[in-house]
Amino acid sequence: MSRRVQIDDAKNDDVPDGDSSPVEPDKLRKRDHINVPSHPFLMKLLNKQGDQIVLFADKVLKFTGSGKMKCRILLITDFAIYIVDPETDSLKRRIALAAVEKIYLSELSDNFLAVIIPTEYDLLIASARKNEIITAFVEAYELDVVSSNR
Repeated sequence: MSRRVQIDDAKNDDVPDGDSSPVEPDKLRKRDHINVPSHPFLMKLLNKQGDQIVLFADKVLKFTGSGKMKCRILLITDFAIYIVDPETDSLKRRIALAAVEKIYLSELSDNFLAVIIPTEYDLLIASARKNEIITAFVEAYELDVVSSNR
């Protein structure tokens, strides 16, 4: 059984095996740091939303407007960004990739990343895998990536 990071069960015969996506399964496996298929809640959530390919999955620190840090699961699919609370298995936020205007990276080695969403409030996160997150964003949707400390 291959370890493709695809939402549908790999044993299901009605799932096409064609690679309509430009992303290779080996690259997907490398960016799934929490093993999404082993989390039933995440699988149910992604199936409900209709997302097929997980481009990135890992735990990150999310910063609130008041400056508090919260541990969250960040999922980037081919259509959206998901912010999930790992303690309660609840979806906190779903952001369509089309709503994202640009991404700001910190020029320092502090792992900060700001996702700018003009129609909603912005998302500030910190992750040691900042480059992988950017790569997943760029593969999924053409975005402006800007280095700035503001």
